[in-house]
Amino acid sequence: MAKTQLNVRVDEGTARAARERALARGMSVNRYIEELVRQDAGEVGHTFVEAAADFMKQYESVFAEEFDGTSPARAMPGAGEKNPEGPSEGRR
Repeated sequence: MAKTQLNVRVDEGTARAARERALARGMSVNRYIEELVRQDAGEVGHTFVEAAADFMKQYESVFAEEFDGTSPARAMPGAGEKNPEGPSEGRR
């Protein structure tokens, strides 16, 4: 994506807070501001929701078949199974 320069004026307290928060997150002030704007614009959340919706469309029939609700053991894989050897031992 092409970048463009944006100059803004903020009071010293805001500038200091931006620098401190960016440093604490291990990123530049520029990247910190970009992420804040993206979050505010909902880009990150919107992208996630779209991806989740696409995933569910693709695998809806698999979920419906696997979790049909007729059996508690089918609804929760591993439900009702006991491992007599304890949690650190593998199943045979």
